[in-house]
Amino acid sequence: MLGWGGKTITRYESHQVQDKAHDTILKKIDQDPEWFLALLSDAKNNLPMEFYQKYHSAAINLYEEDQDAYLRKAIQASYAKFQDNELYHGNTPLALDKVVDVIRYFAASKNVTNLYKVKLVKLMWYADALSYKKRGYAITGLVYQALPMGAVPVGHNSIIDLKDIPCKEVDMGETNAYHFSLKGKQKFLTLSDDDKKILDIVIEKLGKLTKNEIVSFMHKEQAYQKTTLRDVISFKYAKNLQI
Repeated sequence: MLGWGGKTITRYESHQVQDKAHDTILKKIDQDPEWFLALLSDAKNNLPMEFYQKYHSAAINLYEEDQDAYLRKAIQASYAKFQDNELYHGNTPLALDKVVDVIRYFAASKNVTNLYKVKLVKLMWYADALSYKKRGYAITGLVYQALPMGAVPVGHNSIIDLKDIPCKEVDMGETNAYHFSLKGKQKFLTLSDDDKKILDIVIEKLGKLTKNEIVSFMHKEQAYQKTTLRDVISFKYAKNLQI
């Protein structure tokens, strides 16, 4: 695939010192799975199918991990300016692994119906606000803004692209929607039993509401009514939460 001769391969296998050019290529393969995928594609007709499929699958996994790491860094960077104000993040540092598991938990629940993005982000806000109300700290560390349809976490477009989030883009004609669903028995390793109890309360109260119903319910929250459009919603209002 690399066009190297047998002697070159033998030297690597026996751990002999290599020239800088060959070493640089191997390091690039290790660090840049996208480049490796391009090499693999170019050499596809000259490789056994079993070999191609094995390494194509491995490279795709590495590429997805790289993409996830980039997304996480970008989200974390967008949150840096909020970290000094606990009323913005609910007295909890941003925990993206928990964000993923909270979304997965809602998506896996049989008591949550028609889980599209608008509804999902409201459930997430209610979970964090209820946690702050009951325990003095949020679950995820997300920061929420007041938008026309209610609370939305900063970085929401990147968040739904994180690895392991069960999101499917659905063509709705003039626009696309994002649907979340998770089947089968699941584990939520980052969530404590107390976290799950709070999520279950949110599910019981709001899980079967339609999008319009949960938006209307959110609009009645003091936290929303007291916050200027597009400003950050303070967790100080959690004490007056409707649930």
